[in-house]
Amino acid sequence: MSITVEQINLWRQLPSETQNLEFKEAKTQYDTKKLSRYCVAIANEGGGHLILGVKDKLPREVVGTQAFPDVVDIAGKLFTWVGFRIDVVEINHPDGRILVFIIPARPRGTAYHYEGAYLMRSGEELVPMSEDQLRKIFAEGQPNWLEEIALKNISAQDVVHLLDTQTFFELLNLPYPTDQSGVIGKLISEKLIEKTDVGFNILNIGAILLAKNLKNFSHIQRKATRVIVYKGESKLETLSDLTGEKGYAVGFIGLVQYVMGKLPQNEIIKNAIRKEVKLVPEVVIRELLANALIHQDFEMTGASPVVEVFSNRIEISNPGEPIVPVERFIDGYQSRNERLADIMRRFGICEEKSSGIDRVIESAEILQLPAPEFLISHKRTIVVIHGERAFRDMSGSDRVRACYQHCVLQYVLRKQMTNQSLRQRFGVSEGSANIISQIISSAVEQNLIKNDPNAPDSRRYARYIPFWA
Repeated sequence: MSITVEQINLWRQLPSETQNLEFKEAKTQYDTKKLSRYCVAIANEGGGHLILGVKDKLPREVVGTQAFPDVVDIAGKLFTWVGFRIDVVEINHPDGRILVFIIPARPRGTAYHYEGAYLMRSGEELVPMSEDQLRKIFAEGQPNWLEEIALKNISAQDVVHLLDTQTFFELLNLPYPTDQSGVIGKLISEKLIEKTDVGFNILNIGAILLAKNLKNFSHIQRKATRVIVYKGESKLETLSDLTGEKGYAVGFIGLVQYVMGKLPQNEIIKNAIRKEVKLVPEVVIRELLANALIHQDFEMTGASPVVEVFSNRIEISNPGEPIVPVERFIDGYQSRNERLADIMRRFGICEEKSSGIDRVIESAEILQLPAPEFLISHKRTIVVIHGERAFRDMSGSDRVRACYQHCVLQYVLRKQMTNQSLRQRFGVSEGSANIISQIISSAVEQNLIKNDPNAPDSRRYARYIPFWA
């Protein structure tokens, strides 16, 4: 693509920088090491453009740059430093000289590194890719776990016997075929099974979704979801420990109902009426279970999604570290298993892309629950949902985490966080404005949120946006 002044101005109007676009002021110079690192990170994320001479904050004023006066020279040096070609274009903008580094995407199955570090961006920072992310990149072009064969060369009758085809058609809102060939044909078209010279292969994705009993698939049964219920707030005493048997799709409703049945009841009083409610609402459990099933790392052997129920919280975890930073769960979307995610969406089991976590956060806000925690531990992704807790009983970290999540949710909804909106999120009165201001200040100090540069220059009317916006 030819880079023009008009194109630069279009990029400047974008509401935020993207995965493929980075602005740097660089009025007089720019560090060559930092330049190399950014080029590697952008290449690893699909390629894009690094632009010098433009401020990265709206309205992205063109300030011009004196860095790298010889574009041919810097292009040659970059090739030596990073090992791949980067084109450098000089733009004579009316407001000053601009340099555009056109960075190609990494080749499939390859990740670039600089001084031994495989880099990617996280907000304003450059961070090393996780082991999980690298493994996924290096495995590109190879059959993934879901495409491998669970059972080979079995009859059509065995396929129907082993897979819950009745529920499969119900989930797709389709009438059940009048003959077996219609059933088999639909399974083939969805790439859940494949035809061979002597019969049919059930693929892992077909088995994990539709198995009547996962024990019939020896290397898959360890992927079954486990639900553990503890007495109290610790793991010292186990009340029950059950591992599911059905495939994820055909057993999902049963799994949700089972977990809901194990949740403690909380007594609340609203409008002078006393009533019993579950520790966590069903919509939250449903979304988090779907996320755990879909986004797990199937390449990790002997590991499965786990639900742990305590008296004051529920923890849902899945194998593998997330491929999106935990602080970007609300607004970002990238699925480790896109085909699985797609069919689960068509089954009506999960929401459209990236909306599931939004609903979890929104539900927590509506019910004024403590903010969910998103954690990484021992190569697992963990979500912790706490039961009802009064604002006065929330810790400082609880409050700051809720502040950040509220800020992101508002930003995603094209709204702005204010002192008033955060008071409403916590369910506190205007008299608590000073306390809320302290929470906001703490979130700013921790670089989780920042002042909206487009807001009026007034503390009273201050608005806030996420740190990465």
